[in-house]
Amino acid sequence: MTVEELYTDAVGLLKTLIAIPSYSREEDGTATVLMDFFNQREIQVKRHLNNIWCANAFFDAAKPTILLNSHHDTVRPNPRYTRDPFQPVTEGGKLYGLGSNDAGGSLVSLVAAFRHFYGKQELKYNLILTATSEEEISGSNGIESLIPLLPPIDAAIVGEPTQTDLAIAEKGLLVLDCRATGKPGHAARAEGENAIYKAIQDIAWFSSFQFPEISQTLGPVKMSVTSINSENKAHNVIPAECSFVVDIRLTDVYTPEKALEVIKQHITSEAKPRSMRLKSSGIDLEHPLVQAGISLGKRTYGSPTSSDAAFIKAPVLKCGPGDSARSHTADEFIYLEEIRQGINTYIGILEKIL
Repeated sequence: MTVEELYTDAVGLLKTLIAIPSYSREEDGTATVLMDFFNQREIQVKRHLNNIWCANAFFDAAKPTILLNSHHDTVRPNPRYTRDPFQPVTEGGKLYGLGSNDAGGSLVSLVAAFRHFYGKQELKYNLILTATSEEEISGSNGIESLIPLLPPIDAAIVGEPTQTDLAIAEKGLLVLDCRATGKPGHAARAEGENAIYKAIQDIAWFSSFQFPEISQTLGPVKMSVTSINSENKAHNVIPAECSFVVDIRLTDVYTPEKALEVIKQHITSEAKPRSMRLKSSGIDLEHPLVQAGISLGKRTYGSPTSSDAAFIKAPVLKCGPGDSARSHTADEFIYLEEIRQGINTYIGILEKIL
């Protein structure tokens, strides 16, 4: 097939995916669409839970393997949507719809690139394509559950909106549920110990503390308190408990364990991590995938957002069409030309190493 034919198929597939709700843990419909898409094109495809994967036609276990991965789940629509999030509409060179930018454009572009190489013989690398679930919630039934079923992976491209530039590193994620405790009392009397005041002291520390070690590619660790809640609703009760949530974006110089150790040395609130699995990931600047992208005129950078790359135990390049700034926004869209650019970028990178 020509690249233009692959592009036409990719846009059609993306429109079909947009029309089917696929919230994390609810991706059965889009998983079925993807299965049907490959079956109709006589490409052998397998399914594990809501994860889809297939290998190139002349897979050779003696060769190294490159993984092409993106996800087909979405967040729930932003409450400020003015359009039907499940109605794929093309307007002004844009394709609107939930998941169009994050990460439908990357997924269908990777599918097109995989199809371009699918039947070719004498490739230097095998290719495995995965369309995974639960990425938006870092769920255990997504790529983490699929990796053990795949052949060994030597390198990977993870499709996320990067404007087709090369994210050679990405931050990890540590989410803390924190709880400050005090003593209850009546607000009118000098009694009790206000848990909110204790929480405020810790929140002030989170807002001002700078981790001393700075990553060359990812910069400093970033911490943000994103919610706070008192145990009681009455205006005249001193709260004995106050909880708050902290979003921490880790770099390659701080593991979740190391960051948590530093935090616990400075706060009085109890801090419980939701997960210690989402470590920073990356790929060496001299890796053939990166050098292939640079030769196409792409720039390298460190990404502040996390992805399925955290679960892949191999060098990972994050790259794809679209703009991360549009992810999770109202009236999400991707430019149609970005999809064409994504397909050409993936094919261009892989052609230089395959």
